[in-house]
Parts: sequence; structure tokens; C-alpha cells
Amino acid sequence: MKFLDGFGEQAYALLRIIAGLLFMAHGVQKFFNFPADFPYPLNPMLYAAGAIELIAGALIAIGLFTRPAAFIASGMSAVGYWVAHGLQSPFPIANGGETIALYCFIFLFIATRGAGIWSVEGMKK
Repeated sequence: MKFLDGFGEQAYALLRIIAGLLFMAHGVQKFFNFPADFPYPLNPMLYAAGAIELIAGALIAIGLFTRPAAFIASGMSAVGYWVAHGLQSPFPIANGGETIALYCFIFLFIATRGAGIWSVEGMKK
């Protein structure tokens, strides 16, 4: 579409920011029960997942240490998928894991691409 030509960097920045904020919201819910109570008691694995969601999500959203944060978030999402969803059914839509599977690949993409514009890292240039 001709009218969207030239907006790739802005679209990527929005993807990075929104994905980071939404991922961070999972950590906020686990630790602060906001905006809704987290439905499970926190065990060590959920504490680790919540810390990664909170910290990596924030770093990805602001574009600081973006590649390592996104790589860690991608790995955590892959593990989370298989621990919580993947063994229930081979189909993400049937096992409830489509969101975490999508996070895994979005963060893998971000890890390969870096922060881009509208980021703390981009301000250094």
C-alpha cells in the first residue's frame, strides 16, 4: 500500500513499545495484583517469570538493553509455553498458549533487530 510506504521504522517502534508494555503488565499483575488479582499462588518459577516480565518488558518498551532483554523474554516465553500450555495440546489455540507463543516470536524478532527509533539506545546516535 503506497500510503504506508516509509513508516516501517515507526511501526516497528510501536510494536516494540506496545509489546514491552503488555509483557510488563503480566509482571505487574503477578506482583501487585493490578489491575486484577493474579489467580494462582506465586511459586519460585512464577516469581522468576514475573521479574523477567516486569524488568525485560520495561527495558524493551523504553529501548534500553533491548537485544538482551528481548532475547531473555523470548526464551522465558518459550519455556513458559511448554511448561504451562504445550503439553496439553499441540495446537496453541486449543491449549491457551497463543499469546505467549506470539510473545516468544515477537521478542525473538526484536532481539535480532534492536531498539530502533523512539528508544533510549536511539538517543545515543
